[in-house]
Amino acid sequence: MERVCKFLKDAKTYYLATVDGDKPKVRPFGTAHIFEGKLYIQTGKKKAVSEQIKKNPNVEICAMNGEDWLRVSGELIEDDRREARVSMLEAYPELKALYNPDDGNTQVFYFKNAKAVFSSFTKPEETVEF
Repeated sequence: MERVCKFLKDAKTYYLATVDGDKPKVRPFGTAHIFEGKLYIQTGKKKAVSEQIKKNPNVEICAMNGEDWLRVSGELIEDDRREARVSMLEAYPELKALYNPDDGNTQVFYFKNAKAVFSSFTKPEETVEF
């Protein structure tokens, strides 16, 4: 899982895919953080992506860094504890201009039953599950 988080951080931007009704929705994200042994991402409850995850928590993210890319699929579970929100915002202090742990909007999710596939045009695929 640490390797997955490092790849996402090094890539800086990854793309999160959700489902809105029967249509796919993809948007850029940038948060990846390990807290209490789980891989977390962050968004705002006021965003459409929050409602999409609530209705269908099965998501996939994809990131590319150089000639290598990573896909992570799994179920996102909301962690509504203040400690989890604080940990994310401490890891990404630039977000504090937009979010705070007590604003009623900051939302963090961790991956459950995740499968990460590292791919490249020049190396064999590697799969990690967590």
